Amino acid sequence: MKSIPYELFVGWRYTRAKRKNHFISFISLTSMIGIALGVAALIVVLSVMNGFQKELRTRILGVASHLEITGANNQLADWRRVAEFSIKQPHVLASAPYITAQGMLSYGQGVQGAIIRGVEPGAEDKVADLGRHMKVGGLSDLRAGEFGIILGADLAYALGAQIGDKVVVMAPQGQFTPTGVVPRLKQFTLVGLFQIGMYEYDAGLALIHMDDAAKLYRMGENVSGVRLKLKDLFDAPTIAALMSEQLNHAPNPYGNYYVTDWTQQHANFFRAVQMEKRVMFIILTLIVAVAAFNIVSTLVMAVTDKRADIAIMRTFGASPSSIMKIFMVQGALIGIIGTVLGAFFGILIALNIETIIPFIERLFQVQFLAKDVYYISDLPSDLVWSDVITIVSVSFVLSLLATIYPSYKASKINPAEALRYE
Repeated sequence: MKSIPYELFVGWRYTRAKRKNHFISFISLTSMIGIALGVAALIVVLSVMNGFQKELRTRILGVASHLEITGANNQLADWRRVAEFSIKQPHVLASAPYITAQGMLSYGQGVQGAIIRGVEPGAEDKVADLGRHMKVGGLSDLRAGEFGIILGADLAYALGAQIGDKVVVMAPQGQFTPTGVVPRLKQFTLVGLFQIGMYEYDAGLALIHMDDAAKLYRMGENVSGVRLKLKDLFDAPTIAALMSEQLNHAPNPYGNYYVTDWTQQHANFFRAVQMEKRVMFIILTLIVAVAAFNIVSTLVMAVTDKRADIAIMRTFGASPSSIMKIFMVQGALIGIIGTVLGAFFGILIALNIETIIPFIERLFQVQFLAKDVYYISDLPSDLVWSDVITIVSVSFVLSLLATIYPSYKASKINPAEALRYE
């Protein structure tokens, strides 16, 4: 069995040894704690950022779709041909037509603006996960000709409407009468409530049957577009470009098609989260860097403290490179221990943050993310192991870099000069 290199053994002994100068031990400890805190903070913050990104994507795609094919002026005449063409594509799982328009909802003294979306319940369930977010009722309660309506929970609360109440929907397109232009009004029965967890949708979206929407907005046989669900949502940009090219180069008497994917429709959200993630990584890496470069101070004082030991080892035949390795081992061990401790506690917190944060909120009677201010009112966490590996690697490299200068200075100590006054 090969023996352990003596440089590693001596470096380990120096790390554990009690020193006459307790200040060196104190700086070593603070360096270790600083690295641990920086690594833990990086893991937790990036996990929360990943959680926000995942939660945002999940909630948006609970209402939106992976791809949308629309026509000019919010009109798609040949939607059945488009839906048939789309479903034949290898990456498409399902398609659903829809009508979308703006409207004003009125109940009692309450009046609220909203996006009115006409859907086919059976098809809609295949392209979005809205059914999972229903609090009361379901999409199947929307039946053609019965004029039922499903509202976001916050929208219904703002109107003061409950299940079974009659809600008046006003279309902005007016109709001409002998007395002038008046808005089109239709009474709908509230048959269901949904809650996505995003205030934008919960307070601003209403669902009705597509046939009822066509009558209200006088769409005839036309729809606003076709929504598609893909096998892999991350392929959406590529498939959108491909389908746009295929559709717009086919014989088309109805005008241009517009194919958009979920990354385009909600690009600002995801770019903001990604940018924040990068900035936080840089900021928190600087914290790790400051803690790591405290190792420089530790090793400089350690070298000064061990000048006599270095000289004795040199007289016994230790080479300058061996002396350098000893102090690099000592500094690297401080970095490794701090990194391992930080990674352990960071992973532990990241995996349990959805339990820790509610406990803190209950304990101090505070709410970190108000629902009416933030799109996501809970603090999610998604631990990505590639991020952990990157953080640990960066921390170790910074710790190793911090050992080079002091270790090099130790290797250049002249034994005769060091022992002259001993």
